[in-house]
Amino acid sequence: MWDTVPRLLAEHRYLVLGTAGPAGDPWVTPVFYAPDGTHRVVWVSAPDSRHSRNIAARPTVSVTIFDTNAPVGGAEALYLEARAGLVDEHDRPAAVGLLDARLPAGRRLEPEDLGPAGPLWVYQAIVTRHHVLVRGGDPRFDNVTDARLVVEPPA
Repeated sequence: MWDTVPRLLAEHRYLVLGTAGPAGDPWVTPVFYAPDGTHRVVWVSAPDSRHSRNIAARPTVSVTIFDTNAPVGGAEALYLEARAGLVDEHDRPAAVGLLDARLPAGRRLEPEDLGPAGPLWVYQAIVTRHHVLVRGGDPRFDNVTDARLVVEPPA
């Protein structure tokens, strides 16, 4: 089921980012993203947003990518375990290029948009584990309810 991973990363534009604050209080937020292969996603956020502050305190995050328009019983989903943080300065132009490629025609992130002087900083999540949704009743599995399956790239 690994083929689901690159396909869903490419098909969708938003992910749900799960973070936890210093005391462990959970927070989720939708984020426009760009994949960089299958083991990294990048996005821009304000460093003072709650999820960015949470990442600074606790870099372990979770990510869910799915189609909110899928009919009930027809959903596909990708769940990622990852470590998040700021993109290194030398890697920032490549990350911004990935994001710009997914923006609507005529839009792009300008240098004045980006930190440290601008309001947005470039973040990344390095994926440590991939899971895919296995719908309840999938004939390939013995599951009555929806479940997650850990998947790994082919050797």
